[in-house]
Amino acid sequence: MKFNTKTIHGGQEHDPAYGAVMPPIYQTTTYAQTTPGGHKGYEYSRSHNPTRNALENAFASIENGTYGLAFGSGLAAIDAVMKLLKPHDEVISTNDLYGGSFRLFTKIFQDFGIKFHFIGMQDASNVEKYINKNTKLIWVETPTNPMMNIIDIKATSDIAKKHNVILAVDNTFATPYLQQPLDLGADIVMHSATKYLGGHSDVVMGALAVKDTDLADRLYFIQNASGAICGPQDSFLVLRGIKTLHVRMQRHCENGKAVAKYLQKHPKIEKVYWPGFESHPNHDIAKSQMNGFGGMISFTAKGNNYERAIKIIENLRVFTLAESLGGVESLSGHPASMTHASIPKVEREKIGVVDSLVRLSVGIEDIDDLIADLEQALK
Repeated sequence: MKFNTKTIHGGQEHDPAYGAVMPPIYQTTTYAQTTPGGHKGYEYSRSHNPTRNALENAFASIENGTYGLAFGSGLAAIDAVMKLLKPHDEVISTNDLYGGSFRLFTKIFQDFGIKFHFIGMQDASNVEKYINKNTKLIWVETPTNPMMNIIDIKATSDIAKKHNVILAVDNTFATPYLQQPLDLGADIVMHSATKYLGGHSDVVMGALAVKDTDLADRLYFIQNASGAICGPQDSFLVLRGIKTLHVRMQRHCENGKAVAKYLQKHPKIEKVYWPGFESHPNHDIAKSQMNGFGGMISFTAKGNNYERAIKIIENLRVFTLAESLGGVESLSGHPASMTHASIPKVEREKIGVVDSLVRLSVGIEDIDDLIADLEQALK
């Protein structure tokens, strides 16, 4: 089954009770039993829910995985992965990382005795320098948030397998429409399903997909024991969102390309960060592991100052100034004071998250309206 068909049918069955084409919203916490342990596969909705199971099957299908897990948020999904670790274990992560992930790693799990190395991963060989007997996990974002750096998943996977280390990839920006890390050797794929998978800015959720049965069993245990699950209504909404992922991503990519090229040529723009440019340092890797370059773009205006960046985003009218990304509507943001505010200023600026940086999530509106909006704001 090809991807565009998987988004609609992958892992799905018609409801056995009445043949409903869309999985019903099973808004229940518990299930009747004929005798203790005598049930139809469901006991309690923290452990299993038919609507959530349908969604988890969809997660596995679109990522070419075997098992999918749904959580109450993307950070809850990351939290579950971190609970695979023990005190004195070490994690290697990219230094260009979503601020919420950085905060979870440094403010919570670091206090539990887990050591983190935040390094540049654009050259995958750099990863091996930090591996030792305590290394248990490599955490990758690609493209990274918000600098749009590209990390070679296959090369990183080869290093991880050589040292028997788990490789997890945050695939939120690319989505499985553009990139499938499990096929490139990753052990775990994570999504903030709040973003492109849901696609309509109306639900908060996280997702994991894996192939290995033992790893899946460990994560399912953590999911049930810790309880950071999502409800059936949210499951239904994200499952509905996945069914249009392929057509939405086509437009996100088309519009993203047009906006990136417009900004690159604009006389008031200093630099544009987008992996589709041939000048991007890892453009060839992006071409090899992605089927397109997505709708996420970051840029700085000439002058490179905070006031200039804020004036631009405050004057946008079609682009909405807001947190998050990946919805049908275009959004703008200021990473240094919004998504990455939890990262110390000195550390932010080392990786390029300066006060003048603007991040755009390019939606699926008419491209002429998006370009006109940028034009008027830049004036």
